[in-house]
Amino acid sequence: MGKHQLLKNQNFIFVGNQPWDVPIGSNCKNIAEVVAKDNTVLYVNRPLDRITKLKNDEKDREFIERRLSVLEGKSEPITHIKDGLYTLDPAVLMESINWLPDGAIYDWALKSISKKFFAEIRKAAAKMGFEDYYFFNDSEMFQGFLAPELLESKLNIYYSRDNLTSTGYFKKHGLRLEPQLLKKYDLAVANSLYLKDYCAEHNPNSYYVGQGCDLSIFDPTLNHAEPAEFANIPHPRIGYIGALLKLRLDLKLLEDLAENRKDWSFVYVGPEDEHFKASKLHQMENVYFLGPKKPEELGQYLSAFDLAMNPQELNEMTIGNYPRKIDEYLAMGKPTLATPTRAMEVFKDHVYLADGADGYEKAIELAFQENDEAKQAERIRFAQSHSWENSVNEIYRAILANDKNQ
Repeated sequence: MGKHQLLKNQNFIFVGNQPWDVPIGSNCKNIAEVVAKDNTVLYVNRPLDRITKLKNDEKDREFIERRLSVLEGKSEPITHIKDGLYTLDPAVLMESINWLPDGAIYDWALKSISKKFFAEIRKAAAKMGFEDYYFFNDSEMFQGFLAPELLESKLNIYYSRDNLTSTGYFKKHGLRLEPQLLKKYDLAVANSLYLKDYCAEHNPNSYYVGQGCDLSIFDPTLNHAEPAEFANIPHPRIGYIGALLKLRLDLKLLEDLAENRKDWSFVYVGPEDEHFKASKLHQMENVYFLGPKKPEELGQYLSAFDLAMNPQELNEMTIGNYPRKIDEYLAMGKPTLATPTRAMEVFKDHVYLADGADGYEKAIELAFQENDEAKQAERIRFAQSHSWENSVNEIYRAILANDKNQ
């Protein structure tokens, strides 16, 4: 059986937080592209809301104009993107209701909005000739809440890929509504073990489906020229690539580690928040901040590291998220060190896990001692197994386990 042929010639409707026409990548868009290779996907874009329309911000101009054109009947709501993949711009103007107090008034407003939203989806499904379809909801706990009541789908699938209720916007109503949604949906799939466990508290049909990654720029077979900034950075080089945020990274651990091991070079590639800019790290001669880089350059920078790390701060925001950067590190064969979390259990045979500065120091020494070509090859093989095709196949298996008609 082929890479993505567990389900073929089926219809899917996708709803999520990320519209297709916003040029930022997302799990939902990646999954939809793979599903569309063997099936037909109608990807529902986020409708225009009244506040965005009133603000009329220049950066949102294209987004606003496209949706206004559909609302005014000047453009067709369904757009053909490529073979098997279509988008829908629902002809509705959404009211902004997140400011309402949580409870009955909010629920009444959500129901009123949802009836209009799902009526547009049903109309589009009929126009597409969908006699039946699967409904795939990428963490849209509000607009997707009433799907079981307002759509006649074969199965309602909820995809959890971030601990969204730890953030302000989703926390206000999501702490109450997401568990209710999970109980109503036929199954839930999650990209981390932590989130699978959370979903399983409310829905016994919950599955871990892994995470897909685009590792094309982290290809160890390419000739990655060493960036000029490394000319004066001594080995061994221990590095991190990504946003340097105190909310996500253990700043004290990093300060203590750099203080304890002045014979090691610590290299940070990415933008800094105010906490990192003001940290003691900037006064240390063995610490190097190289700033943000273009995505296509990151393979070169990672190639220049001797070891890569992900020293997470453990909190509501980080504890459940799939650490995609770990796959990127491993894809280059690099010895990799991280703080243990439930999500990191998937990587425990390929990554050194440690707590605190002392634990990190010992793990780094051990990683350097044990590093060899066989370990490098195994890291690369493991990272490459985390493809979008493999993740979608796991989603298909979960669907097939719950679809009595297949």
